[in-house]
Amino acid sequence: MTTLTVLPSGKTYDVAAGATLLQALLAVGEHIAHKCDGKADCGSCHLFVQEGRKSLSKIQRLENEKLDTLVGIGSKSRLACQAVLGEEPVTVELLSFV
Repeated sequence: MTTLTVLPSGKTYDVAAGATLLQALLAVGEHIAHKCDGKADCGSCHLFVQEGRKSLSKIQRLENEKLDTLVGIGSKSRLACQAVLGEEPVTVELLSFV
């Protein structure tokens, strides 16, 4: 288990390490767009990782290529469907709402 804090609400959840951010967010009832069901095709689950980036899996080619096509990308950008949680706490900022 690890701790996931979600901004802007500030809510904190205990979530399973080894799950993607998308899986963890949906499991705790947070609303996040995810049109392609976790295949990194749409980019709708783009979010900012404010703290704990090193605890997440490294960005792979598929995710990096999709991020390159999106507007508003920064150094804290990740696709929730591709970032796998590690053991350390993570804080994310949701950018889109369903």
